[in-house]
Amino acid sequence: MTLLKNLNEFQKEAVITTEGPVLVIAGAGSGKTKTLTHRVVYLIQEKKIAPHNILAVTFTNKASQEMKSRIARLLSSNSEFKTLPHIGTFHNTCVKILRREIERLGYKKSFNIFDDQDQLALVKKVFTQLQISKDQFNPRTVLSIISKSKNELKNSDDFEREAQGFYQEIIAKIYKTYQKELRENNALDFDDLIRLTVEVFEQFPDVLNNYQNLFKYIMVDEYQDTNHAQYKLVKLLSQKHKNIWVCGDDFQAIYGWRQADIANILNFEKDYPNTREIKLEQNYRSTQIILDAAAQVIAKNANQRDKKIWTEKNGGKLITSYEAEDEKDEAQFISSEIAKLIEKDKRKYSDFAVLYRTNAQSRVIEEAFLKNSIPYRIIGGTKFYQRKEVKDIIAYCA
Repeated sequence: MTLLKNLNEFQKEAVITTEGPVLVIAGAGSGKTKTLTHRVVYLIQEKKIAPHNILAVTFTNKASQEMKSRIARLLSSNSEFKTLPHIGTFHNTCVKILRREIERLGYKKSFNIFDDQDQLALVKKVFTQLQISKDQFNPRTVLSIISKSKNELKNSDDFEREAQGFYQEIIAKIYKTYQKELRENNALDFDDLIRLTVEVFEQFPDVLNNYQNLFKYIMVDEYQDTNHAQYKLVKLLSQKHKNIWVCGDDFQAIYGWRQADIANILNFEKDYPNTREIKLEQNYRSTQIILDAAAQVIAKNANQRDKKIWTEKNGGKLITSYEAEDEKDEAQFISSEIAKLIEKDKRKYSDFAVLYRTNAQSRVIEEAFLKNSIPYRIIGGTKFYQRKEVKDIIAYCA
């Protein structure tokens, strides 16, 4: 088959294993997106599954658009298939379901979705109504606690029941009033989208049955990043036909701070007996030196799935580690290394990337670059000295 020609042995196995629960442990750079998209096309072309019976879920709009474009390209040679399966983020998928079903919960189908700023404005309004001081309770912190509760599928009544101590009791009042205001505005916040979809499914078995029969084949990308609400949604949808295929890597689980639960991928077989586990261990991106170093970094994890990532790319430069005295020493080291490689190896400035954990760390690195006449640009943010508040302060001082 042409479709399977460019896949390795394990990718091929992950594509053609179509029935029952499948867990694909995909190491970094192992071609998991390629595997997932080829599996969708295999289901349509070879297994003759109707596209509307396939649901593929991921976490970002960018990832879902990439999947759609790859699948469309793979199907383009066959004019028989003019529609794509359901491909989208968890939230996008739930919006589509709620637009059809939310009236069962007393909302109108034309509900609004509040963004971060809308939510902040609303919770501040609630503070005023309840005469709560922003000095004692930070509105953003309160929103974070409400979000965590919703991702654990706890409504305001659940939170109120479990509240312990003065602090939680006050937040329970805020949560209840906040939710009441949302409802009066026929509005949902981002976390309500999955929570209320689960609520519809649990309260109305006929609705759940309809969607179980619609989505007979379900695929989830980055399963290690799912939280409890997402886990519950997938479990409800897949419990009838059991054709659930998830792809992920516990080594890449970094979103615990936004309620991602690593146990979802570690305990997959407990939730889905008779699971077929397939490992994608060949890396197509890095040298073996990089892979060995990464493996050593995570080797001490107490709970992990055993895998050995390997590559055909042998050799490569050794990794250099520099222990700086402080952030200024670190920035100076980065600048001097770039300058040295520009001169010695005839590199271009565009050959270099500097990664940092928080935006606040960019300032000292930018200062070192400016001092050493190194041109740079910030990706996904604003240069420190171009930020409005910084320019305002500089203008004031001048």
